[in-house]
Amino acid sequence: MTQEPVSLARALASFSDRWSPRIVTAVNDYDVRIAKAEGEHVWHVHDHTDEFFLVVEGELHIGLREPAGERTVVLPAGSVFTVPRGTEHKPYAPVPTAILMFEPTGTLTVGDRPGEIPDHVDATTGHALDPTPQPDDTLGS
Repeated sequence: MTQEPVSLARALASFSDRWSPRIVTAVNDYDVRIAKAEGEHVWHVHDHTDEFFLVVEGELHIGLREPAGERTVVLPAGSVFTVPRGTEHKPYAPVPTAILMFEPTGTLTVGDRPGEIPDHVDATTGHALDPTPQPDDTLGS
């Protein structure tokens, strides 16, 4: 497979769907995914893998259900956080947000035991990146 550099701004401009990640590249057996987020995702858990988040733009909140109780971590742009495997979590973006995630190829966005999935959340293992960017390279497109 021939690799070329990927502009994250152009990749993010190539789609407008929220909570519907695009695969920008792969590292070993992991997908590097980008997504636009706004509003709530769903509570879910990945039993066999950690989930890495990098906030590219905006702000991401992640609710966590841990043995000690529930808490929320707040990630401003430029922040990273890893949700440990087996930890139930629920991402929420109070403003339009762009995120980058590392997940094993084939990992479902709604976890290993999905319940009811709202229409605005895409239950997917990631979509191929459209190589044709939209005219505007901003998150709000």
